[in-house]
Formats: sequence, C-alpha cells, structure tokens
Amino acid sequence: MEASNVPALRQQGAVATTKAHGPKSGEYLTFRLGSEEYGIDILKVQEIRSYEAPTRIANAPDFIKGVVNLRGVIVPIVDLRLKLGCPSAEYNGFTVVIVLNVKNRVVGAVVDSVSDVLELNRDAIKPAPELSAASVDTSFITGIGSVGERMLILMDIEGLMSSAEMGLMDAAIAA
Repeated sequence: MEASNVPALRQQGAVATTKAHGPKSGEYLTFRLGSEEYGIDILKVQEIRSYEAPTRIANAPDFIKGVVNLRGVIVPIVDLRLKLGCPSAEYNGFTVVIVLNVKNRVVGAVVDSVSDVLELNRDAIKPAPELSAASVDTSFITGIGSVGERMLILMDIEGLMSSAEMGLMDAAIAA
C-alpha cells in the first residue's frame, strides 16, 4: 500500500447544521483504535502509510515501537493502541501509520485503520466528559464529535505527542 493522499479520503455530507458552543470546527481524520473511533485535526497529518516494522530502540517504552527512515528523515513510531491502553494490538493489512507533523517534528502513530476525513461544525462537537483524574486521563480529549450514529473521540494529537510522558520532544520544543 502506498502513501495515501489525505484529501482523497474526504467525505461529503457529514456536516451538522445546528448551533452550540464547544471545541473548534474543522476537518478531522478519523481512525480506529480497537472498537473506538477517534478524530485528529487534519492539518497535523502529513501522510498515511502502510505499517512496516520499525527498527527497535533499546530501553524505549512499549508504546514506542522504534524508528523508520522516511525519505531520509528518522521518524519515531508510537503505537497509539498501546499508549492508550487498548486490550490488543494486532498488526494486519489494515494497520497503518499516520505520519504527523507535531511542532515541526515528524512522528508516526500506529492505528488499527483509517476511516475518512470528516468536516465537523462546532455544533456537532460536545465537550469532553469530566471524569476523575485518578481513574481516566482525559487531558488529550478535546471533545466528542457526533455524525449520524457515529461518535468520535476528538484528540489533541499535538498535546499528546509533545507531552513529557511521551519523551519525543525536548522540553523547550514542547512548551
């Protein structure tokens, strides 16, 4: 599978029309992690590639699978399924890497599959639920998008990938 052209995934007719207040409207790349569907700001996506086994890095956390050479750029690969606690992370023909540009750094995110690109108006997005910080970390969830029967967990992918816990960015870059 070659790199996908993200605009070709664009889906028409997914725009909600009522008014409300909440996170910003815009286009979101949607993908699956286990049985859940997530969305990230399309402007952070550089490309989508088929999964290829990365070169492992010694002593890296389990969710950092290693690095790949992407046209001369060494790109760290993070398995979002492991990072976000999905019960299993199988690598098959649907597994892809979303190549992201986060704070001028290229990072790859492994997901189960990419669904489409949706345009969400502000009224189609509800605020993230407030849960006890002791039980669930919702700091990287910006809202919940609704399109028909679908619910999308909208993520701050830049905040997640540049967090100190990920260890992918220098503190000066992340700030």
